[in-house]
Amino acid sequence: MEKKILVIHGPNLNLLGEREPGVYGYENFESINESIVEAANAMGFDCEVFQSNHEGEIIDAIHDARLEFDGIIINAGAYTHYSYAIRDAIASVKTPVIEVHMSNIHARDEFRSKSVIAPVCKGQICGFGKTSYILALEAFLEEFSNEENR
Repeated sequence: MEKKILVIHGPNLNLLGEREPGVYGYENFESINESIVEAANAMGFDCEVFQSNHEGEIIDAIHDARLEFDGIIINAGAYTHYSYAIRDAIASVKTPVIEVHMSNIHARDEFRSKSVIAPVCKGQICGFGKTSYILALEAFLEEFSNEENR
């Protein structure tokens, strides 16, 4: 059975390529998503991408994913640092979640170094640009492979 992964992008990530290219690079949002889906497919995953600038829509996507997806990769953007509602949504579902960030949040503004969602995620990957998403896919590939071998 093919595993399904949902990639959730939070606020302002739809402006990648335009937004702070010194931090996030010049590659646009659509191209980054194409790379993520292509890598997921090469690993044998069915992958869908969702983006919203609205906290409630992200929470709804997490809730809905629990019924349809085997894993979630989330870049919650600024919500990472203060959204206890998204944190609680992640904690409420059994679907494993990996937190990703394109920039190294620990090397930026002090307020960005704290993630309120990290404690309820399987892990956190940051600082590798779009490769952060690919590394999360590889982590799920390893996780699912280990499950099958148990």
